[in-house]
Amino acid sequence: MFSIVDITMRKKFVQLLVFNWTLTEIVLSGNVLIWPTDGSHWLNIKSILEELIQRNHNVTVLASSATLFINSTPDSTVNFEEIPVSYKKSHIDSLIEHMIMLWIDHRPTPLTLWTFYKELGKLLETFFRINVQICDGILNNPKLMAKLQKASFDVLVADPVTICGDLVAVKLGIPFVYTLRFSPASTVERHCGQIPAPVAYVPAALSELTDQMTFGERVKNTISYPLQDYIFQSYWGEWDSYYSKVLGRPTTLCEIMGKAEIWLIRTYWDFEFPRPYLPNFEFVGGLHCNHSKPLPKEMEEFVQSSGEDGIVVFSLGSMVKNLTDEKANIIASALAQIPQKVLWRYKGNKPAALGANTRLYDWIPQNDLLGHPKTKAFITHGGTNGIYEAIYHGVPMVGIPMFADQPDNIAHMKAKGAAVDVNMNTMTSADLLNALKTVINEPSYKENAMRLSSIHHDQPVKPLDRAVFWIEFVMRHKGAKHLRVAAHDLTWFQYHSLDVIGFLLACIISAMFLVTKCCLFFYKKFHKTEKKKKRE
Repeated sequence: MFSIVDITMRKKFVQLLVFNWTLTEIVLSGNVLIWPTDGSHWLNIKSILEELIQRNHNVTVLASSATLFINSTPDSTVNFEEIPVSYKKSHIDSLIEHMIMLWIDHRPTPLTLWTFYKELGKLLETFFRINVQICDGILNNPKLMAKLQKASFDVLVADPVTICGDLVAVKLGIPFVYTLRFSPASTVERHCGQIPAPVAYVPAALSELTDQMTFGERVKNTISYPLQDYIFQSYWGEWDSYYSKVLGRPTTLCEIMGKAEIWLIRTYWDFEFPRPYLPNFEFVGGLHCNHSKPLPKEMEEFVQSSGEDGIVVFSLGSMVKNLTDEKANIIASALAQIPQKVLWRYKGNKPAALGANTRLYDWIPQNDLLGHPKTKAFITHGGTNGIYEAIYHGVPMVGIPMFADQPDNIAHMKAKGAAVDVNMNTMTSADLLNALKTVINEPSYKENAMRLSSIHHDQPVKPLDRAVFWIEFVMRHKGAKHLRVAAHDLTWFQYHSLDVIGFLLACIISAMFLVTKCCLFFYKKFHKTEKKKKRE
């Protein structure tokens, strides 16, 4: 039996516990502002914001009025703030088509490198004009800025492929975190993030090189870095002017981007080659991956009908909607010759050469199919999201890279023995057929894919948890300045110690000059003495 005093004390203890628990929830919940990039990038950042919501944070997404995938639903727990722009979705589609054609027409080789980067520079001009509309739509909108200021955000999470998120954060006076694979002007991580990139073994972005380079490849890599810097110079200059105008003082895009507290890189050491990195760079590749769920009934029946041969999953991603009839028939003809059943995500005209073993779908549950025990291979364009789903489930790949980081991504998988590639431009049915037979029938590809999967899963903290931890860390500590290297405070000649080298050279030259002068002085004096002795 409990006394009245005991009951009262217990009641007070429970009330205090509930109060502390409520207080903890209030302290741990915060306001997060998201500056996303559309397309497949949105699918990645969406995983982060969903996890933030699960942890009781309030999430607001800033999105333009013309988006491909970013949209609000009536039952959404995310607050969407629309940024008015004059361009249409068709402009984005057109830009993507031009980007694909750039890679198809000028895929970077030692002979096409200059032309490729020149054309890429022109494409970035178009991207700049579209991007500026998004920037103006918020920064020149006093009502929206006042609303955001009033919301008292704790952090802004930005994908820097769409520029200006950092500028919004600076105007709001809040810390910001980046989430990216790499930036369009791939000099950003090196120059603005200050991440070291020794050219002897760190391949330049878009180079399709590995960390094991021949002499010729090292020449290509050494040329690629300054060439990228040169071609992107005018693009950077336009942003420098824009940022200076908005902030009302001379500044640069790089100076503002360098203020990022944490850089969440959407790869990991199962994908990356070993390289130097900094304390505020975290690798969180595969944060969107999950265990596979059951397939729709009709799809499961088709998969099961494959028997011991299994299935092949085929997708060229969310951005490539269709192919030419000729190219579609080349692919269909190759697929018709394998014993596996094929599930092909494709919205174009039904190819005449389509085999009975192949089914076309407007959409497929890609992650669930890759996690199915009957899946033997994955034909992919090489997007980071799809590659990580294949790594997560240990599925070997046939890469048909098309643009942007895709050729680089497939080059990484080839180097790790988990993929073969075919060239979309020159591909024949025989090429694709041989590639499929290779990854399906040679055990090493499956073994290497499983090895990468084992590395991916053997982490102390899951990638998504690690990404969210660092965002919350920045919220709790109002930044992460203690992780930011002092290189950000140095000029370029100080960073490369050119002032020190100059000083030491001046000292050496001065010392050599003094020694020479002394030697000449003593030589002349000795010579005069000798002459005098001879005369005497």
